[in-house]
Amino acid sequence: LYERAKAKGILFVADEVQSGFGRTGKMFALEHYGIEPDIMVMAKGIASGFPFSAIGSSYEIMERWPVGSHGGTYGGNPIGAAAALATIDILRSEGFLENVVARGAQLRSGLEELKAQYEIINDVRGLGIMLGCTIVDPATGLPNGELVNQILRHARENGKVILMNAGTYNNVIRWMPPLIVNESQ
Repeated sequence: LYERAKAKGILFVADEVQSGFGRTGKMFALEHYGIEPDIMVMAKGIASGFPFSAIGSSYEIMERWPVGSHGGTYGGNPIGAAAALATIDILRSEGFLENVVARGAQLRSGLEELKAQYEIINDVRGLGIMLGCTIVDPATGLPNGELVNQILRHARENGKVILMNAGTYNNVIRWMPPLIVNESQ
């Protein structure tokens, strides 16, 4: 998609709202692929959960927007800006992103072990500590969102872990521990 957009002179907009700011083991997920977007939208992790968002682009692109043509709910808040700067300092600190990579590998390894044991896990995918397991009916190979709901309910009721579902058929279990997770957790 990136290459086609570039070839046709179309601006490439990257959504790093969820995947940005260390979640994948790099500052931005696009860094894994060597992609440099024309415009990038950012939020969530940018300020460690404090409501804040940002848009990044070149000066030339940003100058094309008339004053007042763009605004956002979370823009311009000085406390949010301070939280974002503090977050970026932490993300850039020695060993921080390396720990995210290590914890992601640890989580992926555990999920791959579960996949080898249980036919319902069709796929383990993602980057860093932003992973997903696709759950299917082993007899048919079809998405099984109802089973995911049962798994999530069981996890919640037994106080083990808070999980969420995703995917077109709600058959993906999302694994997104906090960036500060350690090996024993």
